[in-house]
Amino acid sequence: MAKIQLTIDGNEVLAEEGSSILEAAREAGIEIPHLCYMDNLPSSGSCRLCVVEVEGIKNLVTSCSTPATANMVVKTATEKVIRARKTVIELLLSDHPFDCMTCEQSGRCELEKYAYELNVTGSRYDGDKHNYSVDASNPFFIRDYNKCILCGRCVTACKQIQHIEAISFINRGFDCKIAAAYDRSLRESNCIFCGQCLAACPTGALVEKSRIGAGRTWELEKTTTICPYCGVGCSIELHTKNDRIVNVTPASGESVNNGRLCVKGKFGWDFVHSPERLETPLIRTGEKGEGKFRTASWEEALELVASRLADIKSDSGPDSLGFLSSAKCTNEENYLFQKFARAVIGTNNIDHCARL
Repeated sequence: MAKIQLTIDGNEVLAEEGSSILEAAREAGIEIPHLCYMDNLPSSGSCRLCVVEVEGIKNLVTSCSTPATANMVVKTATEKVIRARKTVIELLLSDHPFDCMTCEQSGRCELEKYAYELNVTGSRYDGDKHNYSVDASNPFFIRDYNKCILCGRCVTACKQIQHIEAISFINRGFDCKIAAAYDRSLRESNCIFCGQCLAACPTGALVEKSRIGAGRTWELEKTTTICPYCGVGCSIELHTKNDRIVNVTPASGESVNNGRLCVKGKFGWDFVHSPERLETPLIRTGEKGEGKFRTASWEEALELVASRLADIKSDSGPDSLGFLSSAKCTNEENYLFQKFARAVIGTNNIDHCARL
């Protein structure tokens, strides 16, 4: 694709033809504040925080939705621009709780970040504030409309990334909010609980229930790994504190899932800390294994399995045995499993939980 040259804050910048001013600035290492813009989502220019001055244009323009053109001269931090951004933050804070000390999103909230950077400590715009009750009706996350800034990122992610359209804007003016059809609960909508809206939310309006009281953002350790649920191999990030998982997010960067997860990958990890999870092999005692379970070492358990398989094969033939595999195993583990069944035991009685 062709390159164009423009000037941003006195720096000569080369940008891809068709890119926005915001994208061109980011490529040059110049950060422009933004709330409604998000990578991989269409630009809406709705929050107005990313406004910049462009030489030859009287009014400020939104950098996320204005295309960069050749020889354009852009200024991102003039007095006029900073004043406009502060006004935007103040307007948002005029209908926003000041509970950053206890908000689960503190430390990664983008509204908090830009309020700090612009030194906005309050709002001159006094008036009515919403007092919505927190919606905890679904099993996975809470929805606090009082912290919603109506950026629309969750709506766009649901529509453009997941193609579900479970949520949208309802009502008008001060009563506008984001909700499912007829303002019903998400459980009554076509929501698949993929968590894409949580990944898109820049504030504490959407928070996983598992995160509540489980640790501050800066206390959590991130570990990139692979989702264990199926063979797609989605990249995920485990957020942990004291060796316990607090929440799971899509891994950043290039991956097979492109920042998406299903409900299992996003929320189905509670088995890790389940008190019913086995920690050691168990062997049933008594005549013909009719007694209670007792703990055993791996060596003892594997020797018992090997001897019983050999006895059954000897007494009833290899086809009296069947092997069931799991999609949670790696491709390599499943390959070895079927190789063991065919080459060692001598049976083709192999099935897999993902065959349905």
